[in-house]
Amino acid sequence: MSTDDTSEARPDPDELLKVYLRRHLAASAGGVDLFRRVAGSIPAFARDEVVRLADDVAADRRGLLDIAKSVGVTQPQVQETITRIGQQLGRLHPAGTLLKRSPLTDVIELEAMKAATNARILGFRTLQELSDPRLDQRHVTTLLERALDQEERIELLRVEAVHRALRPQD
Repeated sequence: MSTDDTSEARPDPDELLKVYLRRHLAASAGGVDLFRRVAGSIPAFARDEVVRLADDVAADRRGLLDIAKSVGVTQPQVQETITRIGQQLGRLHPAGTLLKRSPLTDVIELEAMKAATNARILGFRTLQELSDPRLDQRHVTTLLERALDQEERIELLRVEAVHRALRPQD
């Protein structure tokens, strides 16, 4: 009996791509929820921009759904529900205050938005690396460029939130 791992059959790359896309779709459901929730609660200094970002992220999710459908992936309802529940549970930690919104909450939420955007960037870059004819590479590139722009916009908001929350008042 051989203990050599090379004797195992390689998983089907098409099935792996489908799993990959289902996971990104599930994560994107939580991401859209995150962006919308933050848009409804963040202070005025960032509200308009976060509302625009939430709309952009929802549109990007629809673009990812189109890509997934092009390779035969259906919307992963159960995984999306689990992701959304996890995203809601993540809200339960206080950020230094129990009765009112802490300025630190803005920093934490913007960091979460940036992390979600970085995951989308990596996903789109992965799709760019594939030579799968079912993938519309122009569409993938457009989504990647939008995510890179969103990352920059979030970073500007995050830096402002850091200054508001953590810098000593003069």
